[in-house]
Amino acid sequence: MAQSTQADSAETRPIEDQLRECFGRVVYAHKAHEKTADLLVKRLARIKVAQIVLSAVITAGLLKTLIGPPDKGTSAAVVAALLSTVLLAVNTYTKDVDLGQSAERHKETAARLWAVRESYLSLLTDLRSKTITIEEARERRDQLQCKLEEIYATAPRTLDAAYKKAGLALKEREELTFSEGEIDRFLPASLRRVPNKEEG
Repeated sequence: MAQSTQADSAETRPIEDQLRECFGRVVYAHKAHEKTADLLVKRLARIKVAQIVLSAVITAGLLKTLIGPPDKGTSAAVVAALLSTVLLAVNTYTKDVDLGQSAERHKETAARLWAVRESYLSLLTDLRSKTITIEEARERRDQLQCKLEEIYATAPRTLDAAYKKAGLALKEREELTFSEGEIDRFLPASLRRVPNKEEG
């Protein structure tokens, strides 16, 4: 029996290794798209605040020029003109680059990658528990690779900073990792693994 188990393990090991590698790459890609969306939303918020502040300062400078003493209006007009140029540059950038739409595209890509990530996890589970054959595992792997190819063909590029944040979130903050107790809190008592101390 032990020899049979070792033979099964040796036969499934190569495809399991490949599936684990694919799973890991999808986990990273999913998290990188989530982090990119977050960064773009923050960048958009900062730009909106900058636009409001610049508009307010320009308006104040122009009002001072119109209402204030003539000798002091020149400096206010110069400052207003300079800030107006900055505001024009910011507005031109936001016209050419729609950060809100880009963030939405990254969120959509992350959602599609999440589904593939979970499918890889299910496939690994089925393979390890021997509920599917190696041939079935290969077929499902090929289907997932086709689905990934479709997703990546239309996916926007992630930001380098987002990829670094994804690595930090996954490796150090363990954002996708739960302890048995944490998972138990989401489940009904009949499905829990760690005994509840209050019940004991």
